[in-house]
Amino acid sequence: MLKECDILDEKVKLLRKKSEKVTFPLSKEDKKLINDAIDYLRKSQDEEYAKKYDIRGGMGLALVQLGVLKRIFVISYKHEDGHFEEYTVINPKIISHSEELIYVEEGEGCLSVNREVEGIVPRYARVTVEYYDINGQKTETRAREEIAVAFQHEIDHLDGILFVDKIDKKNPFKGKDIMRPI
Repeated sequence: MLKECDILDEKVKLLRKKSEKVTFPLSKEDKKLINDAIDYLRKSQDEEYAKKYDIRGGMGLALVQLGVLKRIFVISYKHEDGHFEEYTVINPKIISHSEELIYVEEGEGCLSVNREVEGIVPRYARVTVEYYDINGQKTETRAREEIAVAFQHEIDHLDGILFVDKIDKKNPFKGKDIMRPI
């Protein structure tokens, strides 16, 4: 079972390295890590569980955050009605995006960044991402709004980029007037 302490903090240099392309079939270890990550994200979005075990909620986790430099991440997004929309994304590539830019109004967060961060992170409102699923099947997803932000955030992790890098240091709210908050 994955624990919050298994997630690397932003100070760990490994998070700044570019993850490597994955070959198929996946190892048993990789599949277990993927399933553990999804399980962790689901539990982190359960308010009672999160409070009981003092963990922060998250909707995405890249394997690099667990110390594994492979181009794999998972997203588990809990909808208002309680059902989860989930993705296992391997070797992703953004093949198109909207011109419209958005930002997360209450601020973007990250399970590897354990501090409050002021500022906005410009993201595309819609992205089309090509990737492989856990079985090595090539697939494509058109994501919008929160899911689009999650895809972009996690792809950044695979490239050694943290969301805090995308906030303008001199003017943290730069461009706010030309982007739509979500």
